[in-house]
This record gives sequence, structure tokens and C-alpha cells, in this order.
Amino acid sequence: MRAAGDREELTTDSGDSAGALSRRGILKGAAVTAGTAAVGLVATRPTHAADAPARVVRATARMGGTSITMSVVNGALRWSAERNGKTVIDTSALGLRLSDGTVLGSDVTVLGHQHGTTRTTWSPVYGRNATVTDHYQEQRWKLQDTASGIRFGVRIRAYKSGVALRYVLLDTGPDTDTGSVTVTISDELTTFVFPDDTTVYSARDEDAYVPVAPDAIPSTGTSSTDQGPLTDLPLTAALSNGYLACVCESSRLNFPRLMLSSVPGQPGTLSAFLMEHTARGSGPVETTATVTTPFATPWRAVVIGSTHAELVDNAELVLNLAPPTALTDTSWIKPGKVFRCELSTAAGLAGVDFAVARGVEYIEYDAGWYGPEFTTVDATTPIAAIDLPSVISYATSQGIGVFLYVNRIALTDADSLFALYKSWGVTGIKLGFINEGTQSMTNQITGWARTAAAYELLIDMHDDVRPFGYDRTYPNYISLEGVRGNEQFPTATHNVTLPFARNIGGPTDYTICYGQSRNKTTNAHQMAMAAVYYQPLNFLFWYDRPSKYANPANWPGLPWFNAVPTTWDESRTLAGSIGEYVAVARRNGSTWYLGAMTNETARTLPVPLSFLGGGTYTATVYADGTPGSSPFRTPVVVGTRSVTSETTLDVAMAPAGGQAIILRPS
Repeated sequence: MRAAGDREELTTDSGDSAGALSRRGILKGAAVTAGTAAVGLVATRPTHAADAPARVVRATARMGGTSITMSVVNGALRWSAERNGKTVIDTSALGLRLSDGTVLGSDVTVLGHQHGTTRTTWSPVYGRNATVTDHYQEQRWKLQDTASGIRFGVRIRAYKSGVALRYVLLDTGPDTDTGSVTVTISDELTTFVFPDDTTVYSARDEDAYVPVAPDAIPSTGTSSTDQGPLTDLPLTAALSNGYLACVCESSRLNFPRLMLSSVPGQPGTLSAFLMEHTARGSGPVETTATVTTPFATPWRAVVIGSTHAELVDNAELVLNLAPPTALTDTSWIKPGKVFRCELSTAAGLAGVDFAVARGVEYIEYDAGWYGPEFTTVDATTPIAAIDLPSVISYATSQGIGVFLYVNRIALTDADSLFALYKSWGVTGIKLGFINEGTQSMTNQITGWARTAAAYELLIDMHDDVRPFGYDRTYPNYISLEGVRGNEQFPTATHNVTLPFARNIGGPTDYTICYGQSRNKTTNAHQMAMAAVYYQPLNFLFWYDRPSKYANPANWPGLPWFNAVPTTWDESRTLAGSIGEYVAVARRNGSTWYLGAMTNETARTLPVPLSFLGGGTYTATVYADGTPGSSPFRTPVVVGTRSVTSETTLDVAMAPAGGQAIILRPS
């Protein structure tokens, strides 16, 4: 049902409502039927902008205080978004440029209008929450380009958690309503105009995040990559009105990856940039994307939070925009923790024993198990030091799955390779140094995920890749990197930026480095990552070997890692400020796992436990001890106490520190 206060609108700049326009014969049909599995859409008749060139025609979708508006202003397409009456995206451009120079969006007529509201719920195979609500209002325009006669559409959606838009290519002329044609797109003209004094958190490739003004994104790139003031998605903007907005993409199929670019002379404006090179600069350059109509471009999503904490909890917008799962049987898809083994048979067998003892579900052989990864194109023969059948057999007998790493140059025949791995008893594949960015690479990545699903293999995609909701459509595509990784020992500030930026877009493989002397953070900070970040496939004890933990008394954090799961029934972000601190609680069954992290500033966060159910809980607290000479040397201290939903914990954290807390019903 439509929520109170939510409505659809098609208006002109004189303030005419849909009802008034209907009386004038511009629209017909005012009622909207709420859908269950689909939008209840109501059709209208054409609105000819050319009949009244000074008029502005608008359509607005609203949901729970969030709104998105598309308009035709003297023939030109525009859009904007608000939350509770405050501007999130100011008036911005819409449009596509075709390879012949045609611009769809500069001079258009509205041929038809549909609108509707839908509310459904669905259960992911794994995720932040056991149940996801998909509740939105949608407006659709069918448009015609005045000069060429090409017909196309724009769809906008409003969710309580954010807004989204996409383009739909219908045909290439006024007489081709049926049948398919090919269309070649050279550019997307969408812009995102933020309010004055906005700060964006920009990062390209695997660089650290840099807070800058929208018009000050650093110029990067080489002769073999895309060059300019470009930033990758997800891109988070902190608005001067206190709101946060994170630009993401979803449902990217057969299309290049989106980046955003500063626009010279236009402060506050970022423009769409469709990648022409791969992020790593190898492979063919693709300056255009050819598609077959009807074709819908990826959703451009803006996840919105009135607080920093709310932004994190609204991340499922990206999944709601993605196609539902294409798999009929997902029982074989199991999230879990992973331990990377050294490259020998003995290390693999020891890794299995360690996994069993530590509650870890998988072991992995990484780069080098079949030879030097950048020169070996045959990933079917292990090196002599690894008796892979013996390791897989032993792992299987102990209930432990095995992942194998494969560099992209060994993926020339993914079908044969994946079939072979399935016959060996392999559980999943970690793909490395993937060249994402162009249309053909999007197709290759989605193709690998589909092929892996056919052989019931999990996929972890590594290096410079970005999320687009495909983990809903093919949930065996369980994780991806696309971030400055924790194995590079980044700053605590970087770590407490990620929950509000990269992790909004989708799962993040962040390789937790517990007990590493090279860390710039405390061990409790590393522990907290397991609850703070959404990581359904979580690599633990990176760089380590089982012998390091032979005496568990030296490592008081081990019981936390033994217990913490990687998929959740419920998630709550309790506090946060991008680049400063974060606290997240996640429930699996009746037990809650709470992680808190701070930047280089020591702080104490008051954390109410009002999310707990009735009764008493035992809180096992893994906290920073007295700060050491470096964050790594700050010890972990463990304590227990009884708490209830009335309790407020004072979560004290050392510089670059954190806390990890298990809350079990007493």
C-alpha cells in the first residue's frame, strides 16, 4: 500500500497537478494501484513540450520523505532529489550521446507517462539482513528526440533510503515500435549537482580516499588508462545540510563501468564518465557501447542518510535495484571465513586443521600454486610442492572447502577450467588482476559468474573491480575487492571511511590482518572489522601461518574470530562519522556481534543497547588496553559483564583502536 503522504505528480511550472492536466486532456487515468510483484503503472497520453516552450513539465516520485523529480525544461531533460525538503541533488542534466552525435535529452517531447508504487519483501541467500523490504514509487516517461525522432525512456524511483534513475532505449525512429535494433552509445550525460560546500570522498583504483570539493578531484590516469579528474564508485558526498549521499550503480549488464568526473568551471558538479579503457590499462580500448533495443542502462543510485549511521543501514538499495537471483538452487552457496595457506602440501593439511580448530569454513591456495601467475597460462597443474588431490580430499573429509586463485591470463577457457575444478572437488575460485571497466569486461565478469554457477563454484573477484548488485542475481559471486586493501596496512582513517563509502556498494574482501606488526591499528581495531564491514567471504589471519597461534593464550582475540559469522539476520549501525568512527551491531540467531572502530583519535562512544531483546545478556568485551608505543603494541584486554536493553556501553578506544563485543542471551 502507498504510505501516507506519498503520491505521484506530473506538473508544469504553473503548478498544475495531474488532476488539472487530466481535465485539460493531457493525462488520463489518475488512480494508481499498488503492486505486489510489479509496479502498478498508469499510462498517460503525450505531453508536447513544444506546444508551450516556456513550460516546465515535471514528474516526481516520493517515498518516506525522499523524492526524485525529472523534468523537461524548454525541451531539455533535468533531474533533482530531496530528503525531507532538503536538497540532495540540485537540478542536474540527463541524457545520452549516440555515436553519430545525436544527443537524447537536449530537445524532447514527452509521449507517455506511467507511474506506480510497489512494496515487496524478499530473502537473500546471505546478507546484512535475513529479509529485505523493496518499497518504492516509480515514474516512467516515454520520450521522443525532436531532431532524430528516436524514442527512449527515463525511469526514476524513490525509496525511503534513496533514489535511482536509468535510461531505456526503445527504438531508433518513429516507425519502429516493434522489433530490435542496435544502438551505439558514446557517452552518458548524467550529472550530479551537489549543494554548495559539499565534500566528496574520492578514490580511484586502489588509492586511499581523499576528501575534496567536487570540482577538485585529482587528475589521474596514464596513456593506457582513462585520464582526467576521475573518481570511482561508490562515491560518498557529505552535504553542508548534514545529509550524506553515496552514488552507486546497480544492474550493470552489457555496459561500461561508471566513473564520475569533476567539471571545470562548475563547482559542485560531477558528470558521468563511461570507462573506455580497463582500469589496469590492458585489453582493447572501447570508446562506445553497442546494445540491442529494448535496452535499459544500469541504475544510477544515490543512497541517502540523514545521519552517517543511517547511510550504512540504507546500503541494500543497491540490491533492491538489481535483478532477482537467476539460480533455482542456492543451497550450495555458503558464506564463510577463509584461511590462506602457504604453497605446500603440509601447509594445506595444517591449514585444514587450523580451520577446523578456529571455526573457519574454507582454506585457499593463492597466487603461485600452479606457477608464476603472470607468466603461467595453464592453471590446471599444481606445482610439485602441492599434492592438491590429497589436500582437497582431507579438507572435504573435515568439512572444509577449498578455494583456488587464478590470474586472469589463465582464464581463456573458463568453462573447461571451472569444470575441471568442480571435478577436483574445489569449492570456489578467487580471480585476480581482473581488467574491469569496458563493456566487454563487464560481459566477461558476469559471464564468469554465470559459468561458475553452472559448476556450483563460488567466485571472489579481486583487484580493481566495483560492485553493481550482481551478488543478488548470481549469489555465487560472493565477494570482490575494489578497494585499497587491508593487506597494504592503511591508516585507521581509511578503515573508518570504508563503511560509509566502498562497503555501501556491496561486499568487500578486506583480508583482516590480526596480530600483524606492520598494522597501523590496534588488534582490537582489526577484530572489529569482522562486524563493522559486510564481508560474506571473510579472509582472516592474512599473512599468517597456524604455528603463530600455537599458544592461544598469547592471542586473546582468537575466540572472537572463532565465533563471529559472516552473514546476518539483522544489522544496525549504532554510531558513525565518515573518516572518524563507526559502531555496528549484527545479529546471527540470538547472538549479537558489535564492532567499533576509531581513527587515529582516541575516543569513548556511548552505545545504547536498545536493539537487544528482553532479558539479560552476557557481554564479552575485547577492548584496547593501555596504548603501547605503536597501535600494534596496544594489548587486547577481555572482560565480561551482564547487560540489558537498558544498558549504555561506554566503548573506549585507543588511538587507531576499536572494540569487539559478543552479546549472548544469559
